[in-house]
Amino acid sequence: MLKWVLVLACAAGAVIALADIRTPARPILTALFLLVVPGASVVGLLRDRDPLAALTVGAAASLVINVLLAEAMLMFDAWSPRAGVATVAVLGGFMWVLRSLYRGNGSAHTEQGAGSR
Repeated sequence: MLKWVLVLACAAGAVIALADIRTPARPILTALFLLVVPGASVVGLLRDRDPLAALTVGAAASLVINVLLAEAMLMFDAWSPRAGVATVAVLGGFMWVLRSLYRGNGSAHTEQGAGSR
């Protein structure tokens, strides 16, 4: 249940930012999207690892991706919050496709990981 609430909140944040809708919830939902999506994508790639380690790496990756994106946009004098949200969405989607191709969908698939050796 909490997972779907988070997914809907992140999707709403992306839509609000991309459509340039002025609402009091915009800063909260957009920040939630920018912080959760990159981290969740990286955690999805590390799903057979220690959960605490995966969450730590996901949080660090989320911060790194957002800071590098902001630095690149400032360096090239191309600051645009809408472009930043779109870029994070594309990177998150790319990592989701990468996870799907690399790991499969997880059903009827025997995974080999650190725990199965």
